[in-house]
Amino acid sequence: MTVIVRDFLPADAEDWVRVRRAALPYMVTTPDQVGFELANAHPDRRYRLLVAEEDGEIIGTAQVGIAHESPEPGQGFCNPYTLPGRTGRGAGSLLVRTAEEHLAAVGAVAVYTWVLDEPASRAFAEKRGYTPSRSAHFLHLDLAHGTLPSRQDPPAGVELRTAADFADDPRPLFEADAESTADEPSDTPAELTDYEDWLQHTWNHPGLDRELTSVAVVDGEVAAFSAANTDGLTRYWSGMTGTRRAYRNRGLAKLAKSDSLHRARTAGYTDAYTGNDTDNGPMLAINTWFGYEICATEVRHVRTLG
Repeated sequence: MTVIVRDFLPADAEDWVRVRRAALPYMVTTPDQVGFELANAHPDRRYRLLVAEEDGEIIGTAQVGIAHESPEPGQGFCNPYTLPGRTGRGAGSLLVRTAEEHLAAVGAVAVYTWVLDEPASRAFAEKRGYTPSRSAHFLHLDLAHGTLPSRQDPPAGVELRTAADFADDPRPLFEADAESTADEPSDTPAELTDYEDWLQHTWNHPGLDRELTSVAVVDGEVAAFSAANTDGLTRYWSGMTGTRRAYRNRGLAKLAKSDSLHRARTAGYTDAYTGNDTDNGPMLAINTWFGYEICATEVRHVRTLG
């Protein structure tokens, strides 16, 4: 049996999602989203999707590219996944090697990857020269049978809207997203400065559910928001939840997230997922309050190229 690695083709979308869901069931992924992200990737992202194929069957995938929104140039990423039960065949090693060659060729000086906090996965990364840098939890909330706290009423002067209400002019949401993203702790920080790029890759992303994305507005100004990404069926993922600097410490992000989760449950979504840095105690406490439970942990690893 021979394993080969090649570039993703549109016909691979269903198999790509099958592998990704099996290896990382906590993320919301659909064939449409995979194809959209590849077709619409920013040129500076140098984005590639790789598949590992064994005798005609896709058993591994990898997302590879440059964190082009980072103010520090040359920060690459590679996130490989192998179908459970098909590890040990060389698919992961070949995916990583192919990804590193691509990244080195386009000027990357470092490669970041997320690795499940399991002995075999961590050993795989460390054997290839990757060292751990930080960690994050995946959390799950059972919307169908769990106990979601009652919907919060907005305080005086605060109005709850949805992203759909900004369809004619989403720029206020872009500005709130940019400010929140700039303050988000990360080993590859991002700066959102290109509104047209944001429209193309965030606002128009097929996974963004504008009706479930809740926005807290104060005196006509966007103050906080909680973005919702879904598979259009039963699975919901909390994207960025953020508050503009002038409105922080007023519970507005929690208010928006509560509203979004209740909207999702009413719309028939049964499983909500989110991510949380392990050292972000305040956000972990908020997610615990909502009823989220840790279901897995990933460790961020990095390797210097050259």
